[in-house]
Amino acid sequence: MKKLVGIVLCVMLLSGAMVSSLMAQEPLLGEGMTIYIQMGGFEGGPATLPRTTGAREAARHLGVRLIEQYSQWQPEVMVRHLQEAIAAMPDGIVIMGHPGSDAFAPFVEEAFDLGIIVTSGNTPLDALQDMYQDRGFGYAGVELYIGGYITGQAMVRAGLEPGDKALVYGLFAQAGRGESPRGMAEALEQAGVIVDRVEISPEVDADSSLCIPILTAYLEANPDTKAIGTQHGAVTAQFMNVLKGLGKAPGEIIAGGIDLAPAVIEALQEGYVTATLDQQLYLQGFLPILQIVLSKNYQISGLSVNTGAGVVTPETIDALIPLIEAGIR
Repeated sequence: MKKLVGIVLCVMLLSGAMVSSLMAQEPLLGEGMTIYIQMGGFEGGPATLPRTTGAREAARHLGVRLIEQYSQWQPEVMVRHLQEAIAAMPDGIVIMGHPGSDAFAPFVEEAFDLGIIVTSGNTPLDALQDMYQDRGFGYAGVELYIGGYITGQAMVRAGLEPGDKALVYGLFAQAGRGESPRGMAEALEQAGVIVDRVEISPEVDADSSLCIPILTAYLEANPDTKAIGTQHGAVTAQFMNVLKGLGKAPGEIIAGGIDLAPAVIEALQEGYVTATLDQQLYLQGFLPILQIVLSKNYQISGLSVNTGAGVVTPETIDALIPLIEAGIR
């Protein structure tokens, strides 16, 4: 009897081992695929790290070989990176919408003609998505106008009144990306705030430290300014430096921005930033990789996901810090 029980146990263990072995050998959903992804600024940067984390985790879980591209946020570099990616003939490419649909259009067409799936993140490309959505072109990112608008509303709730003056410093001239500062400005204007719209230069876009003398000079020349706002993450990270340099107390000037860089976290905790839009950048890395794998395997159409629908304030920042330190939020 003991011998029989032993044989049964051996068979059960062997069967379990065989099942485990077969399961271990089952290929991952994206195994063998190569995907290029545009990340934005520079590797490890606070406005880029959560997106990178999300993309890498998606690639690891799905078995994808990931090729990362960093552009210092320069639109012309993003276009060149798309061309370089196409030349490598990967399974898919994730682009960022900063250059606009017209700049990307001929290369996206070329990619799809070659059987390469293209999708987008961070900044939408509505015209291209309309053309190629049934072939896997989706979007994971903020609905830009709405993101700027709800940040502007949070600034108003912080104490702005009709007749107050505010500066909105943004990339108004950039196709698509300009919708964010426009949304912020219009939310303020609808509340009766007088808004001065100032364009961020390409130089400041690439190196946000250059905004410090610009914003300092503006506030010195316009001492009645009650609020400053931007939808540029790296510029948001400079707000506390500017306000402290002018001797401003926390909350003396209402400041609204975007993203959760370490400097923005500190500024929230000290009260120098009033509200910042949380884009949930991790999703902007994870979801486009998943999109391409699903489209490649199952012909899933492009999905649109709004990754940013709320703001973080000095009252809510502490609960997010462990996730931010892990490179996720």
